[in-house]
Amino acid sequence: RKRMVKLAGNGTGGNSNLDFLRRTASTALDTSARISEVLSDYQPAKPYPDSGLARRLKSVAQLITADLGARVYFVSLDGFDTHAEQAGAHENLMAELSGALAAFCADLRGHGLGERVLTATFSEFGRRVKENGSLGTDHGAAGPMFLVGQGAKGGVHGKDPSLSDLDQGDLKHHTDFRSVYTTLLEDWLGWEAQAAVGVKFTKLKLLG
Repeated sequence: RKRMVKLAGNGTGGNSNLDFLRRTASTALDTSARISEVLSDYQPAKPYPDSGLARRLKSVAQLITADLGARVYFVSLDGFDTHAEQAGAHENLMAELSGALAAFCADLRGHGLGERVLTATFSEFGRRVKENGSLGTDHGAAGPMFLVGQGAKGGVHGKDPSLSDLDQGDLKHHTDFRSVYTTLLEDWLGWEAQAAVGVKFTKLKLLG
């Protein structure tokens, strides 16, 4: 931080690259100070559970209510690579996810922002159907996604996957995740999706 302060305060002698770095450092310092102020002054409308994900989502709620201009925030929850002893670990993870999301949504509603925020969950991999030798499951392809918020159309979208008609042990997906992304990018954020997902995908009726 001391180096950034020094860089932001120094002149650059007409060097365009150094001038760019100076402006970037100055902006980063200003943003950091603003975020610190926001986080220290925030009063949640509803209490959050004591979990890592809940604390991260509380920080996101703080930043959203401060209206800093960001349209997308990302947080993660680790531990779903359940190769062993899956039942108990997965139950705990889902409880943490459920409790944190419920508090996050209640907090945003309490601040009058429930209609403006949509939360999407996704994973980089799914799980296989068959249990392995360690009371867990191995990496799979297909998996669920959740949309949470007042702007989401409730219910289950797509078909239930077959547990017997598999693709080399994998569930067969019925919905391409890029169709979900296309829907969110275009119908929620108002952005053109093809540049992000590569080709044109059919949008889904997920919002309402």
